[in-house]
Amino acid sequence: MSQRQSNFQRASDGSMTLIEHIRELRTRLFRACIAILVGALIGYLVSVRVQHWITAPYCSFSLSHGAPKCSFNLNGPLDQFMLQLKISLYVGLVLAAPFWLYQLWAFVAPGLHRRERRYTYAFAAAAAPLFAVGFYLGFLLVSRSMVFFLGMNSDYIVTVNLDGYFEFVTGVMLLFGAAFEFPVLVAMLNFAGLVSAKRLLGWWRIAIFLMFFFAAVVTPTPDPFGMTILGLCMAVLYFGAVGIAFLNDRRRARRQPYANLNDDEVSPIEPVSPVDSSAWGSTYRNDDDNT
Repeated sequence: MSQRQSNFQRASDGSMTLIEHIRELRTRLFRACIAILVGALIGYLVSVRVQHWITAPYCSFSLSHGAPKCSFNLNGPLDQFMLQLKISLYVGLVLAAPFWLYQLWAFVAPGLHRRERRYTYAFAAAAAPLFAVGFYLGFLLVSRSMVFFLGMNSDYIVTVNLDGYFEFVTGVMLLFGAAFEFPVLVAMLNFAGLVSAKRLLGWWRIAIFLMFFFAAVVTPTPDPFGMTILGLCMAVLYFGAVGIAFLNDRRRARRQPYANLNDDEVSPIEPVSPVDSSAWGSTYRNDDDNT
């Protein structure tokens, strides 16, 4: 423990050499890979259950339309095994996320100030649940999209490709999870001092348009309901981030009264009381009398 603390202090004050930084990065990457490998081994044990959960929307649609059982097409004999390996890797990344994120943080943290580390903890604590909510919302919308896409040929029993179906579902879920990280990015820009809350609020029309345009692109169904749900969620989160930015700007203004002034703007100066010319004149007369 003392050795890790000494390395952290040496990295913070810049006394570590470039070779030592590279060796530390190599060590932390090796530890992160070992953790992901262990997580992938655990993920392989539950890969069948995860596959059943992802394919549940398609299977429920197929069984409700007269299919004797839920079946997929395979391009080759190794497709099922390769899909289980892919699922295992994804599960391993999720299970080992606390460890490999800590390794990444331990390498980057010495270059940050104490206040920046505190902000990073808050951003990470907010980003994880937001990503999970967006991830699950994407799964719900994918479940709705099965009725539209596969229902177009309702007279036939449709059998889709297993790997293509998995890529489609996970891709939409990841996009929805990434969309819910947008307010965290907005708050980070404000806390970094790159943009003020007043300017963010002034951009609300452009932000709303971009959010609904993004929702229209990534939503799998062509109906306006899925796009509206995602767009409204992103808009609510955006205005929540703007509210946090206002609180941060107010706190910053109390600590630094001139922080929000531009470089070419004149700072306010307290007015000076007017000088009584008669008093100055009497002073000069007294001086002359003394001489």
